[in-house]
Amino acid sequence: MLLGHSEGVADDASQPPAGVGWARGLHAPDASTVDPAAYFEYIGRWSSLFVPALLRLGAVSLGDLVLDVASGPGEAAEPAADMVGMPGRVVGLDISTAMLRAARARLPGASCTWVAADAQRMPFADGRFDAVVCQLGLMFLPDPGAGLSEFRRVLRPGRRAAVCVIGTAERAPLWSYLAAALSHVLPAERETLHLSFALGDPHRLEDLFTSAGFSDVGVRPQQAHADLGTFEHYWHVVETASGSMPHAYRTLAAAERDHVRDEVRRKMAAHEVDGLLRVPVEMLLADGRA
Repeated sequence: MLLGHSEGVADDASQPPAGVGWARGLHAPDASTVDPAAYFEYIGRWSSLFVPALLRLGAVSLGDLVLDVASGPGEAAEPAADMVGMPGRVVGLDISTAMLRAARARLPGASCTWVAADAQRMPFADGRFDAVVCQLGLMFLPDPGAGLSEFRRVLRPGRRAAVCVIGTAERAPLWSYLAAALSHVLPAERETLHLSFALGDPHRLEDLFTSAGFSDVGVRPQQAHADLGTFEHYWHVVETASGSMPHAYRTLAAAERDHVRDEVRRKMAAHEVDGLLRVPVEMLLADGRA
């Protein structure tokens, strides 16, 4: 039996924080609709560059049963399904049913099962999976350590879990400039707006894996560059994307939106060459053995 609960179970933690109209992290509230194309433009185009390394660290191979935590619209689940082939299966878990609807619609023929559940209380038996991977989700859990303990619980002994998180704000201006500008007009929400960078310290990330009971833990930075096109193109992406920061931006009054846009544009100018933006981004990839 794969599941201990029925597929499609939602959880209160998927609801927006009190006082705001948007959810934690990169996903959207359950009642909303996720546009996979807008998600790809805002974050998927750049985060997908790190997925092959994530799957290698998770030792995903033919025939495996793989759990993709915080699956979103299936960014890591899609290539994982290709790797496990017909003998295998990928279970994409996310707390946002809106994201899972987008994943199911985008990947109708993939060897995937979609499960809505809390990553800190997963509805799976102990030792069920051959690999657990999590692409840009761990830092958004209320208790990342509890999440990693669950990753280890559902892993078969000797198999690996791998995660990818965004580095420090200074090393990810693609999103940190927007987080800083929004925090100036929404100071009470600063912590939520900066959750993207909450696990950017490699020592903390290693300690979390070790405390969860993993052995043979490794943490390594990996860099890439994001080619954003013109600032106008980049800003259109921000205005239409899913995620806490774009949602927060859309809650602002017109004058506040103009202020945020101008502040981000001023900082982005440092990365502009011939009218086009090329921005560095660093992720941390971490893995451990159950």
